[in-house]
Amino acid sequence: MFVDIAKMEVEAGKGGDGIVAYRRELKVERGGPFGGSGGKGSSIIFKGSEGLSTLLDLRYNRILKAPAGEKGKNKGMTGANAIDTYVLVPVGTTIFDDETGKVIGDITKDGEEVLVAKGGRGGRGNMAFATGIMKCPDFSEKGEPGEAKKIRCELRVLADCGLVGFPSVGKSSLITAVSRARPKIAAYHFTTLVPNLGMVKLDDGRDFVMADLPGIIEGASKGAGLGLEFLRHIERCKVIVHVIDMAAVDGRNPYEDYLSINKELAEYKMNLINRPMIIVANKMDLPGAKENLEEFKKHVDKKIFEISALERTNLTPLLYEIANTLDSTEAFSLFEEDELDVVEYGIKEEEEFFHIEKDSDGIFNVTGKGLEKLFSMTDFDSEISRHRFARQLRTYGLDDKLRKLGVQNGDTVRLLDFEFEFIE
Repeated sequence: MFVDIAKMEVEAGKGGDGIVAYRRELKVERGGPFGGSGGKGSSIIFKGSEGLSTLLDLRYNRILKAPAGEKGKNKGMTGANAIDTYVLVPVGTTIFDDETGKVIGDITKDGEEVLVAKGGRGGRGNMAFATGIMKCPDFSEKGEPGEAKKIRCELRVLADCGLVGFPSVGKSSLITAVSRARPKIAAYHFTTLVPNLGMVKLDDGRDFVMADLPGIIEGASKGAGLGLEFLRHIERCKVIVHVIDMAAVDGRNPYEDYLSINKELAEYKMNLINRPMIIVANKMDLPGAKENLEEFKKHVDKKIFEISALERTNLTPLLYEIANTLDSTEAFSLFEEDELDVVEYGIKEEEEFFHIEKDSDGIFNVTGKGLEKLFSMTDFDSEISRHRFARQLRTYGLDDKLRKLGVQNGDTVRLLDFEFEFIE
């Protein structure tokens, strides 16, 4: 089953907790702290694999949670790091943050890796907090939470050229004639429901990958017919091969078909209409094809390749033209220039460490990813850790900000699911 879109939730592993321990060896006076730090949590990494051609596995595994790092140990030993979690995806997969729409990574090579969610660092043991003043700390730190994201994976087939055109114009017959691909061929529309790839080899030693893409209809750029299911897969193609049924078997006008397909390419993103296009007049063996071609040439002043995919005639000049065009064409960017302000590779926005809002019930709500992480890494079972947490909040300016917002002695401050009383 071919699946080219999958959504899932990923959560990297939490770092291991640090521990509180002390030296207790014989004849070691005032042994001091000896608690080790926790190990790093497992990161989630997506890796390209040429052996895969579908995102089917991801569709039925919608939640992925990586293992946590090991707790720290006695004698100052650090806990073991969790082994990173690898997810194999087909080459040509783009990973998006489904909440922001930004690109996390684009896998275009076999073995290429993309870090999707970073594992949390291990919490520090009490040995790490020892200083000249605080010689024997009796608190430790919990492990950092791993990154959690909702992601969307989209597969775009990796092909050098793509066959486009209305349904039943002979795209599947063409790729069957020039490669070993064997797509379904039948006398009805939309026999091709998924992209088919074929390797084309020329006598001069050159080769290229051709994609037989599902037929489109008017309005495809807005989702009509197979719509975006087709257009997504042509985004990576360097050259577009526009196949036209010149015999007008279905009663359509070849020139109007040509205009309709170009309109859909122009209205879709990725500047598809600006890519090199080779026009192919197919079914030239059928009655009426030559007359239609003469009329077509009155409107289109471009080189047109006359072929019959069924009888496999005049295919060699077409294939060499495709190869020559590929040699002289550079790869296109996956995103248009006006999208680069929205889509950023691996760039994170600066976020406020905390944000305060006062509810209608008078409670001050404190939120913020930085503050939430600090909260989750604090061991509230330890009184000293609680005092340390309060000092850190003052260092970040939380107390001053609350006073500016009018907090009074005894007011309630809520952080996550916990409520605190503000005391001057």
